[in-house]
Amino acid sequence: MYTFLLTLLILDAIILAIAVLLQSGKGGGLAASFGGASSSSDSVIGTRQAGNLLTKASWWCGGLFLGLAFILQIMSSRGTSPKSVLDKLATPSAPSSAPAGGAAPAAPLTQQPAAPAAPAAPAKQP
Repeated sequence: MYTFLLTLLILDAIILAIAVLLQSGKGGGLAASFGGASSSSDSVIGTRQAGNLLTKASWWCGGLFLGLAFILQIMSSRGTSPKSVLDKLATPSAPSSAPAGGAAPAAPLTQQPAAPAAPAAPAKQP
């Protein structure tokens, strides 16, 4: 499902880029409001012209792009939660002679008293 939505998002991005690049320049914009860039009576703020096919495709593809990106972000953040290595260790209720894995433990959990050392032999002097 994630791969399908990601593929759909990439196709939508390509179609959106093509639709935006194929549109003709409307001219004006904010510069037309202040007397520059061929200001005319139909480019005054507040008037609206009917959008053609490329304008509608741009709006729809843009909305679809945002929606798919949001859904994919939610899907990617809901993966498996990180788990501690300590959660995998099982605490045995009673000590057994052989561990469950078949191998001896690496180190004891409690410190053992040191065994008495044998007396060292005196060194010979020449």
